[in-house]
Order: sequence, then structure tokens, then C-alpha cells
Amino acid sequence: MSPVKDKKPLSPADMSRRRKRSLALALVLAGLVVLFFVTTIVRLGGDVALRNL
Repeated sequence: MSPVKDKKPLSPADMSRRRKRSLALALVLAGLVVLFFVTTIVRLGGDVALRNL
């Protein structure tokens, strides 16, 4: 792939949209991490700390 030579600098509106999109993606990923963590804790059960190894 050859680099694009006619690339214009991003406008403030473009930067704002990019920032909002990045923030939304970060929030979705953080939500998935929390969801997986809570699901794992629920599936393990409350007595997991009391078991003998």
C-alpha cells in the first residue's frame, strides 16, 4: 500500500468526532470487562474463598 499524499490535516470538528468515538469505544470495552468479571464471580459462587486448596 502506498501512503496517501493528499492527506489534509484534521479539522477541529473531525478531532472532536474522533475523540467522542474513542471515548465511546473505551466505555464499551470497560463495560465488557466489568460484565465478564461480574459473570465470573457469580459463576464461581460466594464460597470460593472458603474452599480448601
